[in-house]
Amino acid sequence: MRRAQRAFTLTLVLAAFGCAGHRLSYPTAPVAADADTLALEQGTLETKSRKYRAEFGTLVVPASDSTSHTEPIFLLNGGPGLSNMKWRPREYLLSNHDLVMVGYRGVDGSSVLDCPEVEKALKGDGDLLGERSLRSLGAAWTSCASRLRDSGVDLDGYTMMEVVDDLEAARRALGYERVSLLSLSYGTRVAYLYGLRHPSSILRSVMIGVNPPGHMVWEPAAVDTQLGRYADLWERDPRMQARSPDLVATMRNVLTHMPRRWLVFGIDPGKVRVLSFILLFHRTSAPVVFDAYIAAEKGDASGLALMSLAYGRTLPSMMCWGDLASKAVSADFDSSRDYVAEMDPPGATLGSPLGKLLWGSLRYGSWPIRTLPDEYRKLRDSDVPTLLVSCCLISAGADIPFFRRWDTLKIPIARRIRASGCS
Repeated sequence: MRRAQRAFTLTLVLAAFGCAGHRLSYPTAPVAADADTLALEQGTLETKSRKYRAEFGTLVVPASDSTSHTEPIFLLNGGPGLSNMKWRPREYLLSNHDLVMVGYRGVDGSSVLDCPEVEKALKGDGDLLGERSLRSLGAAWTSCASRLRDSGVDLDGYTMMEVVDDLEAARRALGYERVSLLSLSYGTRVAYLYGLRHPSSILRSVMIGVNPPGHMVWEPAAVDTQLGRYADLWERDPRMQARSPDLVATMRNVLTHMPRRWLVFGIDPGKVRVLSFILLFHRTSAPVVFDAYIAAEKGDASGLALMSLAYGRTLPSMMCWGDLASKAVSADFDSSRDYVAEMDPPGATLGSPLGKLLWGSLRYGSWPIRTLPDEYRKLRDSDVPTLLVSCCLISAGADIPFFRRWDTLKIPIARRIRASGCS
């Protein structure tokens, strides 16, 4: 559903007294008129006995759904670098709430931070996590940022705080007094910041797979802890024990002695590490990793070759990389850290391969953007009633004009009115 604003018109008659019962005509309000816009025309009001000079008007006022009894819900998807316009909400939510998806600036709408330079560099040069590939990726970050700035893009206008302000602008434009938030992963950080910046606008918030300040970096210790939990479950199943008596030892052995080919197919150890990490995000895909490593330890590296091949078909084109960089760097980047060394410490089983790829490459390049104020880069108490929901991750519309520095962005909004309401 696409609207320039959520509003309807009231017809007005301004006259000395009375009004006739017959059909009258009224002026048409301007297209996409703001609330409180008043259009007036001179006319004549006729009664049974005489005529009066009168003014006929149309007033644009904020609309409200008379059938709505529960607060609207703003949906905030994960990312950064992913669209916020592709939610498939549960039917039970639609039966009781208006559901609103506001496009993420930098991904959705009239200004998209595409980085084909980064997408190309992510295909790797030899070992994906080797210095040559990381240098190439670092140069790609720098090149993309320079190109965007040369084309007139102000990268400082693409932090999460601008996303929060877009949400607030949408709430006001749609005429909602308060909204509830349903967020996932990166979206939970946006929800958290929204609650800090505009607490009176939010009734309640539900966060799934919470990402607090500082946690867009996947820390190796957390990854090893998660692998340890998988290994504990593995040891409790005699069938799995028969396949490998020690799951973590198997993974260490394969990662240390990874073959570089299977038949005619090359195996990039960095790509295998990164895709292993991504597949471990979910319980449904984690067994694919374990199967591949167990088979490789027994001499069958076909699973590793498939993972190396699948990386190139998935990750490079998975994200809007400029948006990911803008949101992550402005929020969590710490220039004092050596991400290349810290994401792959001695003794780690898998390390943090995606952390090394994305954060470590900035050692050889840059994404010039202002960081968020310190008050938004650390965890603070929030007055918004919030439900935190854990999940199985390794790591814990209408065009709405938005004005900033004389620029106008068009942010898409999709609003699905609940079934018993109007559409």
